[in-house]
Amino acid sequence: MLKLLFSSWGAEWGTAGLVFFVSAAVGRFAAEGMNTLQWCGAITAILASITAAVAVRV
Repeated sequence: MLKLLFSSWGAEWGTAGLVFFVSAAVGRFAAEGMNTLQWCGAITAILASITAAVAVRV
């Protein structure tokens, strides 16, 4: 089980899931309304998850 978790396949799918989850969470909160500080945090979270996904694939 741990071998799959730490494999490149597991890392790629894990980061893809992270990007999906973060985007869905940001979309949910954006629909309810967010202030400027919350938007900055949301953009940072999305960029960080995308950066992690790119770093795994490089």
